This record gives sequence, structure tokens and C-alpha cells, in this order.
Amino acid sequence: MTKLALSYHQILPHILTPTPSPSYLPFPCKLHRRLHHQLPLLRRSLSLVSKAKSRELILGNPSVTVEKGKYSYDVETLINKLSSLPPRGSIARCLDSFKNKLSLSDFSHVFKEFAHRGDWQRSLRLFKYMQRQIWCKPNEHIYSIIIGILGREGLLDKSAEIFDEMVTQSVPRTVLSYTAIINAYGRNGQYEVALELLEGMKRERILPNILTYNTVINSCARGGYSWEGLLSLFGEMRHEGIQPDLVTYNTLLSACSNRELGDEAEMVFRTMNESGVLPDITTYSYLVETFQKLRKLEKVSELLREMEAEGNLPEIMSYNVLLEAYAHSGKIKEAMGVFRQMQAAGCMPNAGTYSILLNLFGKHGRYDEVRELFLEMKVSNTEPDADTYNILIEVFGEGGYFKEVVTLFHDMVEENIEPNMETYEGLIYACGKGGLHEDAKRILLHMNEKELVPSAKAYTGVIEAYGQAALYEEALVAFNTMNEVGSVPTIETYNSLIHSFAKGGLYKENEAILSRMGDLGVPRNRDSLNGVIEAYRQGGQFEEAIKAYVDMERVRCDPDEFTLEAVLSVYCFAGLVDESEEQFKQIKELGIQPSIMCCCMMLAVYAKTERWDKANELLNEMHTNRLSNIHQVIGQMIKGDFDDDSNWQMVEYVFDKLGSEGCGFGIRFYNTILEALWCLGQKERAARVLHEATKRGIYPELYRKNKLIWSVDVHRMWPGGACTAISVWLNNLQELLINREDLPQLATAVVVRGQMEKSSITRDFPVAKAAYSLLKDVSSSFCYPGWNKGRIICQKAQLKRVFSKPGQSSEDSEIDNIFSLSNSPFPFSGTRPPLNDLKQHNSSDATDFSFKSNTELMASGV
Repeated sequence: MTKLALSYHQILPHILTPTPSPSYLPFPCKLHRRLHHQLPLLRRSLSLVSKAKSRELILGNPSVTVEKGKYSYDVETLINKLSSLPPRGSIARCLDSFKNKLSLSDFSHVFKEFAHRGDWQRSLRLFKYMQRQIWCKPNEHIYSIIIGILGREGLLDKSAEIFDEMVTQSVPRTVLSYTAIINAYGRNGQYEVALELLEGMKRERILPNILTYNTVINSCARGGYSWEGLLSLFGEMRHEGIQPDLVTYNTLLSACSNRELGDEAEMVFRTMNESGVLPDITTYSYLVETFQKLRKLEKVSELLREMEAEGNLPEIMSYNVLLEAYAHSGKIKEAMGVFRQMQAAGCMPNAGTYSILLNLFGKHGRYDEVRELFLEMKVSNTEPDADTYNILIEVFGEGGYFKEVVTLFHDMVEENIEPNMETYEGLIYACGKGGLHEDAKRILLHMNEKELVPSAKAYTGVIEAYGQAALYEEALVAFNTMNEVGSVPTIETYNSLIHSFAKGGLYKENEAILSRMGDLGVPRNRDSLNGVIEAYRQGGQFEEAIKAYVDMERVRCDPDEFTLEAVLSVYCFAGLVDESEEQFKQIKELGIQPSIMCCCMMLAVYAKTERWDKANELLNEMHTNRLSNIHQVIGQMIKGDFDDDSNWQMVEYVFDKLGSEGCGFGIRFYNTILEALWCLGQKERAARVLHEATKRGIYPELYRKNKLIWSVDVHRMWPGGACTAISVWLNNLQELLINREDLPQLATAVVVRGQMEKSSITRDFPVAKAAYSLLKDVSSSFCYPGWNKGRIICQKAQLKRVFSKPGQSSEDSEIDNIFSLSNSPFPFSGTRPPLNDLKQHNSSDATDFSFKSNTELMASGV
């Protein structure tokens, strides 16, 4: 651990104590009293100043200042002065110093700046001032601009008034001003008025131009004018010698898309190509939208083939738009058809093309095709960009290929492709999900070297990565650093901390986090409360766990499948079989198929209460489950159908498949399976499953050793898993003696971590209780030390006596393991397994728990 990582117990109280924000600092009382006494004098002074300088223009600070260098100095100065002018301030005095300095072209820049800001009031006041002046009397261009500004704000009466004033002000109206007023009415849905104005300008013998017709056609198309009417306008403009341009055709294609007119869209597109107007990405987007709505996307491919056959090779964007449409619909075969079509036509795919396909294959879990396509991309000399890598990082991160994600990042750096914030967020998210805390730390350092401040999402991923490895102190250091650099924690950040602590039963730490959230006004959500339930359950605080469940209704959080599973785990931990059955039944009644974790919990609680008929019935139900292969495989594995190495591959396949869910899911999954196996007396299979879990990076803290200490950390396991891990650990220690190796000075079983390590009540934690009972059956030398109540230890000298049996010496060729990890005959209906197989774990079942079976705590309002 770095020097920055302070003691866990030192850090937690500080980070969870809210510090006052500078914006809420208390106002100094002395200064307040001084100002209070001086206020009358200050007011009189201001009054005298205002009387003495009543003619001077007083400007405030402009709320928005213009970007320096955007316009000339005079224009920028005028814009800033007008921006700071009070509502009743004098524009005349503001413009006194600019007389005969500014041209009408300069004023047009001023109007356009205010138009960009949507400030029509200042624009209109300035325009009215100009109308009264000779040196800056508006011309038609200025009139057109102000008509456009008012039109954008929907002030059609004012627009019409300005348009009519042009006659009285002797400003000639041309196609420019007519187009402006037509656009004002058209953009506000009044296409009938726009058509009348078009006829009016023709009566005045003012010829419309391409912009006028495009404006009219667009307003009519948006307003619902008939298709025949739109074609009439199109024919009219061509008759008058005005050639339609790209905007014209795109407007018509947009109308086809909105009205789902396939044949008409095809006709417009053909006419466009015959006229020599080159389509752009908007053209193809409308074309694809039209036929996608009609479920005839293959028609777009046909149109592209026609262009290819005529020697008019479509642009790459045309194929990409079509690919995007197929990808959106999840049609892999059709998308690849378009991809091969463009290659055959001689159109080289670009990075965007490959990105669409990589994302498509990734979303459908076809990771081998993703790899092949990426390799093809590199071989074809198509350079991947940051977006391509972002997609790959997201795809493999969601697919559970966490280490491959890190490899992609290194590949990206070697290719000199600059990662962006999305890249870093995707990387660290994958590291967090996969528990790759070292990689997450290195990526964070890389960002620091680039002088990039990690986002809240990036820090959340780092915290999660540390949490998955039970590195609580490091997670808190990351949280502290996040606050120090000004990256504000989100609800996801707090939830990541809550769930990290929850898996280890650190409910006191979670209470502190919830208190901090309340002080800062961060509302709890369902994910937060799910973590609270899990923390209390792991810590044996069953009543508090159920109260947290009931609290969900109070804070208006609807429970989800994870919530129902967490509540079931509380009842199963407590050995409350009737409540467990009720919860399991409730899950089914809600139309939710009970997860494999729920089934394993029920098997464990049935075994602990010796209800073998029901355990057998549930196993048969899992075996015949037609909706889930996972249920079938796990059910058969528990019964021993896959013990053979060749058949065990099926179990490994399921474990690998579920690995994509990440370490958080993995801990829940393996805990419940180990619990069921141990309670059912299937100890050898439990040890085998534990080996599979550690091989996949679950429980990285489980086994630690050096010359002085060998430890087994079971604080995040369930009682069954803890007994399995400790049994394997003790057998491994015994192997040292057999191989004539030195035993460690101290053997330690870690059963509790966090603040509760200092409290003696930790002995009542479910995991601590099961572990202590198991170790005490081995030797009374195992005990809780005075310096830590979360450890069960045994000294080296005592260990030797533990592993030495009367009449046996270390020279014997074979020594029986201290724990015989064998599988008891499976308890079929009407039979019972040998009681000695379950005695250690049953010592920590419901009869020993202090838990009220109170129906008031049975929160049934789901």
C-alpha cells in the first residue's frame, strides 16, 4: 500500500464527515455589524453621486460577453455595451460614441450575435433606434435579419409589422425580404400564409430564387401539405428555370420518410441522380428511414446497386447509413451482405464502417467474429480510431473479457491513438467489473501523466475494482482523492462503496456512508438499499436487514430481482425455512424465474433443517428446467452427474459463461453454490468448485502466505464456503509438514474486517461462528487474539501438535488429511446423510441465531 493510503480506521471518519463548502461559509459578524452602521451614510453618498452625474450612462456588467477577436474592436465594444445595458437604459447614449464609425455591415454582425443568443428584445430596440437615424438607416438586409430574428421567436405579428414598414420607410422589397418573411411564417407552421406571400411576390414581379422555393417547400412539407402540392411546387420551380439543389431533394425525401412514401422516395432519388445532384449523408439517412419504416431496407441496396452499375459509385457514407439501419435492427446477415457489396463495388470501408459491424457482433455475443473483423480491418490498412477502440473496449468489457480490454488499451497506445475520456471510462469500468485493481491503478496514473482529471465515472470504476478485491483502504483513498481533485461523487460512486463493504459484512461502514449521503442530500436508491440489506445479512444483523427492505417502500423504491434474492438470503442465513419458502414462492408468483442463487439457498436451508424430500424435489425441478441450461447443469453437478473430468467441462463452460457478469456477481454465485454443497455433505465437490472460483479471480484475498504467516480470509464467504476454504487451507498446511517444509509462525483465519474487528460481538457473525466451530473441532489451540476480534489464530508450535497424530510420524509415506473432503451419499427421499458430515456447519444454523420470526418483518408488499 502506498504512503497515501492511510489507515482504514483513520480515513473513514474523515471522509464521511461533511466539510462546509466555501459557498456556505458564515458571514463574519463584525463585518456585518460594521456595514449595518454605515448603510445610511452609504445610501446618502450614492444618492448624491446619482444626482451629480444623472446624465452619465451607467452600465452594468454584461451577463454574456462576446468572444474576443470574433469581430472588429468597435463591433465587440458595441455588443458588450448593449449587453450590459439595463432594460430602460438609453440606446441613443450608448451609440453616441459610434456615430459614423460603424457601417450597416457592422450592424448586421451585431444583430446576428443577438440572434445567436435569442435576444430579440435588444435587437428590436436597436432596430427601432436605427430607423430614426440617418447615419445608420436600415437597408433591406437589416430588415431581413430582424424579420428572421422575430420569426424564430414566433413573433409573427411583429415580423409582419416590420415587413410592412419597409414600404413606408422607402426600403424596396426584393426576393431577400420576401424569403425572410416566408421563412418566418413557414417555420411556425403557417404554410398557407407562406404560399400567399409567394403568390404576392410574383404579382409584384419579384422572381423567387432557389432559397425562396426551398423555404416554401420545407414549410409546406412540415405543415402537412399534400404530396401532390409539394410536387406541384417542385414542377413550378423547374418550369421557371430554377434547378432544384441538394436541399430541395432532401426536403422532399424527408417528406417521404415522414409519410412512409416508398415509391415516391425512389422516384425522387432517381430524379436526383439523373439531374447530377450528388447525395449526401442526409439524403441516404432519409432514404433508409423511409424503407426501414416500410420494412423494405433491401430496396436501398437495390438503389445502390443501380448506381454502381451506372458507374456512379456511391459514397462510403451511403453504405454506412444502411449498415447502421441493419445493425439497429440486429440483422447481422443483411449487414454483412451490405459490407461485402461495398467491397465488391470497390468502395473501401472506413473506420466508421468497421465500428458499426464490431458493435453489432459484440452486442450479439459473437466475440470471435469481433476479433476476426478487427484483424481484417488492420490487414486492410484501415486505421482504427479512438471510436473503434471505444467500441471494442465496451464490447469485451460487457462480455467479461476484462484482461483483453487492458490489452486493447496497450495496443491503442502503441498505435499512437490518443484515448479520450470515453476510452478511460470504458477501461476502468471493465477493470472495476473484473476486479483488475492493479490495471485500474495504472490507467489512473496514465491519466495523471497526461494531466487529465478523471471523471466521476472513472473514479467509480477504480473504487469498484478495489472493492472487488476487498481492498477497502485503497477504495477509500481513491474516494478521498476524487473529492480532492474536484470530481464530484455520484450516486453510483456511493453505491459502489456500499456494495464493496456489503460483501464483507461491513455494515458499520455502510451506515457511515448512508449518513454522509444524507448530509449531502444524495438520495438513496434501490441499488443503495440492496447493498444495505446484503451488508446486514453478512454481518448477522437480520432484523436490520429486513427493516432496510421495509424502508424501500418508505423511500418509494420498488424492489427488483436482486432485492428479492437478498431478502431470501437473509431468511436462509437465519435458517428460517418457512419464511424462506414464502419468499421463494413470492418470487415465482411475480413471474420471475428463481435464479440459480435462489435455488441453491433453498437447497442449503432444506439441508440445514433436514428436509431432504423438499431438497430432492427442488433438485429435480432444476434438472428438468427447460428455460435455463445453467439450472440443469448446476443441479446435475450437485448430484454428482459431472464428476468425471470429461463431463466436468460442462460445468467449466457454465462458470466461464457466467464470468462475463463480473466479480460482484461471481461472489454471490459461488457463495450460494458452496453453501448448498457443504450443507448437503458434498465436500469434495465444494472444494472443486472453490478451486474453479479462485482460478477465475474470485476471492483474491482468500489465501495469503509468507514465511511468517499463512492466512485464509473468509470474511466475504458464506458459512458453507468458509468451512470449505478453511478445510482446504488446513490440508495444505498439513502438506507442508508431510513435505518436511517449515510451518509458518502463525496460521490466521480472517473472519471479520473493518470497524467490527475491535468488537467481541463479531463472534456471533455467521461466518465467524461457523469458522470458529470448525477450527475448535480440530484443536482448542485456535482462538481469538486479544489484539483483533476478527482473527482466529494458532501458533507454530501448536500447529505441529495439531497435525501430529499418535502413532504416526512425519516420516510415514502417507498421512491422512486432517479433513477428509469426501462426498456423502446423496440424501434421496426418505434418507438422511450421516450427521457428522454436517455437524460443523449446523452448529451455526437457525437455532443459534438471535432473530425474531416476526410476521411484521415479513415485508410482503413487493
